[in-house]
Amino acid sequence: MSNGDIFVGEIIGTAILILLGAGVCAAVTLRHSKARASGWVVIAFGWGFGVLAGAYTAAPLSGGHLNPAVTLGIAVDTGEWGKVWVYLLGQFVGAMLGAVLCYLTYFAQFQANVARSGTTDGTDGTDGTDDEPVPTLGVFSTIPEIRNPVANLVTEIIATVGLVLPILAFGLTEGLGESGTLVLIVSLLVVGIGLSLGGPTGYAINPARDLGPRIVHTFLPIPNKGTSDWGYAWIPVAGPLIGGALAGLVYNLAF
Repeated sequence: MSNGDIFVGEIIGTAILILLGAGVCAAVTLRHSKARASGWVVIAFGWGFGVLAGAYTAAPLSGGHLNPAVTLGIAVDTGEWGKVWVYLLGQFVGAMLGAVLCYLTYFAQFQANVARSGTTDGTDGTDGTDDEPVPTLGVFSTIPEIRNPVANLVTEIIATVGLVLPILAFGLTEGLGESGTLVLIVSLLVVGIGLSLGGPTGYAINPARDLGPRIVHTFLPIPNKGTSDWGYAWIPVAGPLIGGALAGLVYNLAF
């Protein structure tokens, strides 16, 4: 695979991943969305389908990593580092592009993210809860349910090992890649991680997935968008990178 193919493939695939992943978060979170409050299971499957669409699309060009933690785990296992920077650059550019596309898709909902005129105490005939602007960072990036840096970091490390180690091991199953089902299995793995391990931090398990959209959120002109929470931003970058490297080491030693 040439550097150009890898770069373009990772941009396109990661953009699709974030468009569908952030899109499902927007659908569940934003006021005036038909899918509002449809729940965590919907979010987990939305991200899984995002991986499915993005990885299948990128696979012919780049192999469809879509995740610096996956790229790092493969490099640690194989010792091949020459193209890592191309993968990472494409992934971060794609993640930012996908976040912008999500914003454009839900532009009207983001623009409606303002407090309605009148009271917010229920005396206007509502319960008051729908009158407040909706925080928007959760559409783009992860937010911990309990803010504990050590616990949050450990969660992201464990969840990422739970992603990257199986991905590496799946390659040992003869015919899985040739049959075209490898990406499907990985997508279901992402759904499972979301359902089982996503509760504490929102399961970034992908530095590009979290950092790229967080940068975009910082600059987007969203009314009442709230903070981009840069004090937390290092955890969903460092945790997955550590987890990816550990997964590569474990795979290299055990298999």
